[in-house]
Amino acid sequence: MTTIVSGSESQALAAALSRELEASLAVVEYDRFPDGELLAAVPEFDDDRAIIVGSTVSSDAHLELLQLQDAVREAGAEDVVTVVPYMGYGRQDRAFESGHPVSARAVARAISTGADRVLTVNPHEKAVCEFFEPTATAVDAADQLAEPLPDALKNPVFLSPDAGAVELAETVRDAYGDGETDYFEKTRHSGTEVEITPSDVDVAGRDVVVTDDIIATGSTMSEAVGVLQERDVGRVFVTCVHPLLARNAVTKLSRAGVETIYGTDTIEGQTSAVSVAPSLAAQL
Repeated sequence: MTTIVSGSESQALAAALSRELEASLAVVEYDRFPDGELLAAVPEFDDDRAIIVGSTVSSDAHLELLQLQDAVREAGAEDVVTVVPYMGYGRQDRAFESGHPVSARAVARAISTGADRVLTVNPHEKAVCEFFEPTATAVDAADQLAEPLPDALKNPVFLSPDAGAVELAETVRDAYGDGETDYFEKTRHSGTEVEITPSDVDVAGRDVVVTDDIIATGSTMSEAVGVLQERDVGRVFVTCVHPLLARNAVTKLSRAGVETIYGTDTIEGQTSAVSVAPSLAAQL
């Protein structure tokens, strides 16, 4: 039998995954000692296989995930599958300068020690999967982003943030079933000045869906949407797998003219309009 064990940041996704797999959902206790140290425990766990679901959106979430891995092992689990819907530090896949760590590698090694298998959803760089031992499975959930979009988009265009990510836009377009794809071109004029323009397609009067794997501060995305507004675009929707949306990102995007932001539950919040549970279940 399999039991789903949820990190505190991924409780809704863990519940959705338990329904998809028809697996039980463990009772998990989260606590903090007076000295600030964390405790994540599964006092009633009694199964051979555990699927731990925990987005590592903070350093505390990283530690909590490691504790849950150890807790189920201590309780007798023989097979531990760790699902990291959003991998914190995943964009730090190389040393930025001499003496800097490869942070993605460091956290991957730590997670690997407690897992027989690791899955992560749409990593920013797929190469980070190779930092895990054994190599982690990258689960593509981008097609889920088509589900919450309006049914009757007007002659839609699906735009990716750059040419390298156009496959993401194509995945969402194909799942939606209609529209063109294009990407933004970035021309760097200086260390701080970057010009962003759609490469080819005419957006005048058309609904545009801007797709990305992750939105952090929203600064680049809001600038890109501003360019679309200058070109008489119709409605603008933003979709992303990982809606990190730090600080005032939602405000920036709204001020730029975005009608709605759709994200998944890899990072649970107000824009989590769709679950990646079906995509994960297909790999489990």
